[in-house]
Amino acid sequence: MKRDAIDLGTVKVFTLFKKYFIPTLFGMLSMSAVTAIDGIFVGHGIGSDGIAAINICIPLLMLFTGVGLMVGAGSSVVASIQLSRGKSKAARINVAQAILFVTVVAFIPSVLMMAYPSATARLLGASEHLAPLVREYLLWFVPSLMFQMWCSVCLFIIRLDGAPRLAMMCNVAAALISVLLGWLFIFPLGWGLMGAAFAATIGLFAGGLIGLVYLFRFARKLRFYPVKWIVKSMRLSFRNLGYQCRIGSSALLTEATLATLMFVGNQVFMKYLGDNGVGAFGIVCYYIPFVFMVGNAIAQSAQPIISYNFGLGYRSRVVATERIVLLTSVVSGGIIMAAFTLFPHILVGLFISPDNPAARIAIAGYPYFSAAFIFFILNLTVIGYYQSVERVKPATFLALLRGFIFLIPSFILLPQAIGTKGIWLALCLSEMLTTLVIVVIYSRTTRKVCLQQRTE
Repeated sequence: MKRDAIDLGTVKVFTLFKKYFIPTLFGMLSMSAVTAIDGIFVGHGIGSDGIAAINICIPLLMLFTGVGLMVGAGSSVVASIQLSRGKSKAARINVAQAILFVTVVAFIPSVLMMAYPSATARLLGASEHLAPLVREYLLWFVPSLMFQMWCSVCLFIIRLDGAPRLAMMCNVAAALISVLLGWLFIFPLGWGLMGAAFAATIGLFAGGLIGLVYLFRFARKLRFYPVKWIVKSMRLSFRNLGYQCRIGSSALLTEATLATLMFVGNQVFMKYLGDNGVGAFGIVCYYIPFVFMVGNAIAQSAQPIISYNFGLGYRSRVVATERIVLLTSVVSGGIIMAAFTLFPHILVGLFISPDNPAARIAIAGYPYFSAAFIFFILNLTVIGYYQSVERVKPATFLALLRGFIFLIPSFILLPQAIGTKGIWLALCLSEMLTTLVIVVIYSRTTRKVCLQQRTE
């Protein structure tokens, strides 16, 4: 199996970032494309109710993905620093502990949700009209949650092992399988939402399996190290996992932002605009992963570079990487915002007819919603930087601000103040306020460093 030889400590920072960013972005966008294409299949094969039903279930995927990203980011940061200090065995043990942990965490709630699909649908906020469709989707969708967590963790580790192109292929393979099977199951076979869910589950299983096989058999530095099932070893494992989760907690909160956005958004749209409003929001939510994946790709591409050089004490390389990351974030966010502002009819028309009531609501809302994207991506990359240098508190604080403290009040208060436009602008307000807090934190930190230098 082909591996890339990447020296994180000596190669030019821009070259390193490019080597990681391009395959990481392509791989992540391929998974987002799968989500969008599945939505297109569902929109044309089932209708806006099918899109609304899937959107009600998506917060579950976001939550489980968030746990996977938390463990993946935490274990990758720890392993990066351990490798920079020559502790390869400790790094391998951390990887094995991370995979075992997410498997256990995913299995138990998945069994409960499959046993009680109706109760799960009610908890997710499904209306009586949409509840049968939500139950149908859940039964075949829930098994994918474990495989999604495998992918989330494995891809961090594979990139750190020096194989970003293989990480990309895990995503691409999952994407291709999901798309091909989604078309087959929805149209020729007529399996409806069951087919859409089953296709996604098979695709994610394939991606997760490729990642696990690589780490078990072919990894260069981070091949699995057997976990000892003795009391002392298990106690150390729990301690290590706790530390990994603390480092990666902001990644969970970042993903939980999307889950909160979709869950609260579904409730608010239902209140003000009914089922058509939820359908319109569902169409928008098919594009949110694209935006999130761009920001995530930038942050994850920078993470091994920043963490490794941070472990070596190469501050200039850390700073140079972060400058490249911030510039990439602003440019990427601007391009995506322009596309959503200029071409809402095309983007919505891919899913359902523009004459559909849900489509008209979505077309009117896209320009307002897209105003958030520059701040959205920028905030993701800043949080990723704090994760990479083991600054857990600011990373967690910023993730809480954008995902809960600012977002939920924005959804509640803005519609009351300015009407339905406020629903679409809630995300923008939350992300703008978070960016403002980042500027304040940076200004205070810079001022403190300057004062210290003067006193010295």
